[in-house]
Amino acid sequence: MKDNELANRLIELRKRKGFSQEFLAEESGISLRTIQRIEKGETQPRGDTLQRIAKGLGVTSEELIDWKLEKNSSYLVLLNTSALSFLFFPILGVLIPLVMWVSKKNNVHKVDEVGKEVVNFQITWCLFIFLFYLLIFVRIIFDISISLRLNPLVITAYFVILYILNVTLIVYNSIRIKKSKSPKYFLRIPFLR
Repeated sequence: MKDNELANRLIELRKRKGFSQEFLAEESGISLRTIQRIEKGETQPRGDTLQRIAKGLGVTSEELIDWKLEKNSSYLVLLNTSALSFLFFPILGVLIPLVMWVSKKNNVHKVDEVGKEVVNFQITWCLFIFLFYLLIFVRIIFDISISLRLNPLVITAYFVILYILNVTLIVYNSIRIKKSKSPKYFLRIPFLR
């Protein structure tokens, strides 16, 4: 491998993780000057230096040497549609996309962006479901009057609207991702940035 290839991979991976050269030097226990020389392609890290840099970046030395982001729109669509698991149990709509996102976070192009969007929306959606359950629980247990009448029709309509909204946004964003566009989840709280 040419020095410039490793230098470019190191720079790209360091920036993708949001690390400065100083932070990487501190994390890896290598001098700032050495990091700078490697990134300029002036020197090729070997053995212990390569392992320390990889450890500082949170990857293996093999991943650092062979590191590249694969473009895999099918995986991005699968990540997005995995949120449909909320239909079985609401929290699965968060957990399955979260696991898929974290497992490929440094390997697939745009997986970080899509993963954050999906997980943020699903957490927000689960909060809306949980808050409504809490409202019903408080109303029933403590017999507190609430201005909104909680008759079965209102409760059913609320849940149907939330479920339709979730399915619609997942399908809409799967189509956007397939067309190489960024997902747009409306009504989400940005828990993960």
